[in-house]
Amino acid sequence: MLSAREKIGNMATAAKVRFAIYKAKAQEKAEMARARTKEEKEMARQRRKAREAKAMMDLHNAKANHAAGTLNAKQSHLHGHHHVTPVGANPSHQPVGTAVPMSGSTAAPTYPAGGYHTRNKYI
Repeated sequence: MLSAREKIGNMATAAKVRFAIYKAKAQEKAEMARARTKEEKEMARQRRKAREAKAMMDLHNAKANHAAGTLNAKQSHLHGHHHVTPVGANPSHQPVGTAVPMSGSTAAPTYPAGGYHTRNKYI
């Protein structure tokens, strides 16, 4: 079901498209009156068809934008509150020994110096 805002937006856009098609037909009639050869008349017809197609494409894009606006308005409560952390990344800390040393300081050995030892040889 369409929202009232979306429906009114679609109606306004459809009116603009109908006017654009009317204007294209009027321009075609004027070009046909000026045309002297069959080729010029055919070119006028093709230009009218192109103008009408552009108007219909604009209608389609406007309707899609109206629908997207309605969807964003309905789901606005979801934006900005949900943060997904990438798999394997923990933003709260870095594993020991992986910190990048600060510039200008001496490199301190990482802990533990000999590496990690497991208590069980089967792990």
